[in-house]
Amino acid sequence: MHKFNVNFENSDIVLVKDRDMACKNINIQISFMACKPRNNFYKYLIILNYLMFKFEKLVIGDAGWGDEFLIATLMTLLVSILSMGLGLFLAIITVWAKIIQNRITRFIANFYTTVIRGVPELLVIYLIFFGGNAVVMSIAKVFGYNKYIELNALTIATIAIAVISATYSSEVLRASYLAISKGQIEAARALGMNKFSIFFKVISPQVIRHALPGIGNVWQITLKDTSLISVTGLVEIMRQSRISSNVEHSPLTFLITAAILYLCLTTISGRVFKTLEVNYSKGFST
Repeated sequence: MHKFNVNFENSDIVLVKDRDMACKNINIQISFMACKPRNNFYKYLIILNYLMFKFEKLVIGDAGWGDEFLIATLMTLLVSILSMGLGLFLAIITVWAKIIQNRITRFIANFYTTVIRGVPELLVIYLIFFGGNAVVMSIAKVFGYNKYIELNALTIATIAIAVISATYSSEVLRASYLAISKGQIEAARALGMNKFSIFFKVISPQVIRHALPGIGNVWQITLKDTSLISVTGLVEIMRQSRISSNVEHSPLTFLITAAILYLCLTTISGRVFKTLEVNYSKGFST
């Protein structure tokens, strides 16, 4: 019966079988190919020990990066929620500008959605990051304020992601509005309902029902777009994984951790939106 001795030294595996076989200083992926233990049990044992050795760096406290990743995850959620809320507000204004009978507002809205969707998202973030302070200072000078103004990373990240998500949300909301039969609006007017009542009692409920699947998709995109805001200096999941990788010199471990965290967030979000879709469908079933 052969004995296996597994040692971990600088993320490498030394596998010794009796005295005549040794695989030294090779990566774990190569070790499986070169050493090829006959019993799968030893393979699984090696994988388990390797993962325990690698992911012990994710414990909470001074010995690991667990608490930093928890804070980064909360920051990712905060930016996503703020960006989505601001993006929906901008999307409603954009949809209103497109559906009213005004060529100027329609041109501005179409120009905004066309440009933002046609430019790489990272470039949009860079433009807002470097140009945001200049725009705010120019507006402040109009009101007589001449001191230097610097927007913090959270504000820039929220505005940048919101500007991007609003272009997609606006198309979802516009399509949902166009899906409503005009006969319903005409019937509401015939009953003597004013514009305020028509909007909140006839249009809004149906727009929400039609838009929920698309808005859920925009939320998933917004959640993943937060990985781009690390260029602003804000510490979210991707920036934290980069910081940890540079310190520990183990990028694969922390990139896998980031992937798992994003997957958990998107999976839970998908379940939440699915529940909302079911609930709203019950209230407006035809």
